[in-house]
Amino acid sequence: MAAGGPAAPDGAVGGGLRGALGGLTTRGRSFLAAGLAAAACAYVLGQPDLLRVGLLLAALPLVCVTVLYRTRYRVTGSRRLSPQRVPAGAEARVRLRMDNVSRLPTGLLMLQDQVPYVLGPRPRFVLDRVEPGGKREVSYRVRSDLRGRYPLGPLQLRLSDPFGMCELTRSFSSHDLLTVVPRSEPLPPVRLAGEAPGYGDGRHSSLAQVGEDDVLPREYRYGDDLRRVHWRSTARYGELMVRREEQPQQARCTVLLDTRAGAYDSAGPDSAFEWAVSGAASAVTHLLERGYAVRLLTDSGDALPGDGSDGYAAPGHDAADSAGLMMDALAVVDHSAGTGLDGAHDVLRAGGEGLLVAFLGELDEAQAELVGRMRRRSRAAVAFVRDDGAGSRDAVRLLREAGWSASAVRPGDSLAALWRQAGPGAAAAAGGGTTGFSGGWS
Repeated sequence: MAAGGPAAPDGAVGGGLRGALGGLTTRGRSFLAAGLAAAACAYVLGQPDLLRVGLLLAALPLVCVTVLYRTRYRVTGSRRLSPQRVPAGAEARVRLRMDNVSRLPTGLLMLQDQVPYVLGPRPRFVLDRVEPGGKREVSYRVRSDLRGRYPLGPLQLRLSDPFGMCELTRSFSSHDLLTVVPRSEPLPPVRLAGEAPGYGDGRHSSLAQVGEDDVLPREYRYGDDLRRVHWRSTARYGELMVRREEQPQQARCTVLLDTRAGAYDSAGPDSAFEWAVSGAASAVTHLLERGYAVRLLTDSGDALPGDGSDGYAAPGHDAADSAGLMMDALAVVDHSAGTGLDGAHDVLRAGGEGLLVAFLGELDEAQAELVGRMRRRSRAAVAFVRDDGAGSRDAVRLLREAGWSASAVRPGDSLAALWRQAGPGAAAAAGGGTTGFSGGWS
């Protein structure tokens, strides 16, 4: 994305000429002080030659300030960020371009871009004289281990006179936004409960052709197979009619992310909460690629942006866009002030979900029982619970008794391994049951 246009260097410096005097460098201030001191001594001693020298020394920085202040460089600047969305820990490249659109050459320019400290040091570049109609291009890299949205800009030009007496800073007005999304992990392509084989991942046919009388015809469209022409309806309506194609019913999945501040006891890139956010990002991306309509839900019951009225993001050819919207939401998701999961429970008990995947923090007995009841309206439910010792073992046991395939997550655990092992066999081996998890993972 490029942002550019006539830059603020075409305008006057903020604060007027008096403000421009504040741009005097150490050299300029020294010349001014020396000139004034020489002029004062010449007046006291009656030395007219020394007075001329003093006035010349004092006038030089003042003339440089005036000339630089009145300079109207006609330059344009642009910033190109590639890519605009990166996972945490990855680098993005920022390319800056300056174009001199005037008929006069510029002097020495120092280019500086404003970036948040978490992205690295502030980049500075010295540009030589730019000829009329000329351009200069420079680039730098930014990187952050912390997810979030970070503004880049404004771009600043520092102007200097040939003698180094004065430096003035003028700014462009454009900004860009870098989105650092959570790290996501590729998940193995295991078959999930509720999928119907033979019709694509996450989908099954909802239109059963019981007999000839149950056919719902539609008008013929160019390109339709003539073998699908329904002659009885054609005779009835007087135009070519064809049998409708079987309509796929979209399998749905809700990914539940527990954001309660009290459910996690640490912060930072390697904390349990960041693991849960990355896990939710991995699950969302994987399930959209598998053909699921996915909804991202928080403990408060809020559905993070989907393109449907019910909060679900559509898969198919728009899967990348849908995943991008949810990744953008996960880039800025933060702890909630809630203490329970009642909001999510109220949303989930309203309708039957094909699949429920939950990333949970610390659960006490009451919250574990509440999560267990969320399973009732879902075909299958998979939970990843933060391992905090005996409490997490009790929570995992209660969830398994309620029909969940639950796993305790320890620091450093791989989500891909847990995703593959979360089937009925793993639950039974851990001492839980497989109640309600028919179909399982294969």
